[in-house]
Amino acid sequence: KELDSKENSSQHRDNLYVQIRECYGRSVYTYSTHHKKMNNLELKNKRIKLCQIILSAISASGFLGAIITNERSFTVIGGIFSTLLLAVNLFFKDNNLVEEAKRHYSTAINLWLAREDYISLLTDFPILSSEKIVQIRDDLQARVFEIYKSSPTTDKRSYLEAQNALKKEEEQFFNPEEIDMMLPMHLRNKGKLSSEVN
Repeated sequence: KELDSKENSSQHRDNLYVQIRECYGRSVYTYSTHHKKMNNLELKNKRIKLCQIILSAISASGFLGAIITNERSFTVIGGIFSTLLLAVNLFFKDNNLVEEAKRHYSTAINLWLAREDYISLLTDFPILSSEKIVQIRDDLQARVFEIYKSSPTTDKRSYLEAQNALKKEEEQFFNPEEIDMMLPMHLRNKGKLSSEVN
């Protein structure tokens, strides 16, 4: 019975470890997806603003040209571009892209902290009791649920961009040499673990 209990306990810890790794992976994906969505919204907003400036400048030039030259064609050009500008303004009137981008940024920041806490839990896993691991896991899951509950929705494009960044570009990760280059000389370990250095 004692042997069975130890085996069950060991199996439970293994299952916990797998589950926490999966939770970490999901949080990284969601974090990256919200970042990509935020970047896409900011880019879209810049393009719309640029389009509005161009349309406004052309319509104003058309009307100004009509006044100076008394040519009807300038009035037509000014009217066409003024109508296009109005259409763009009306279409995006109810779409506050800046505010939406801020919401995605806020979600990403909150998920970043949860992601780092999952890494800490995985790091501390060998020295923690199963009960403590379960408690920390449950607290983390509750926090992440609250983040998801209030977060804006993403889209397939943002998810695919996040997937590409994580799998092919290794966007969220550093190799030991890269980390060494970011640290002051006295903190560099040239890829060795602290246990190897000491």
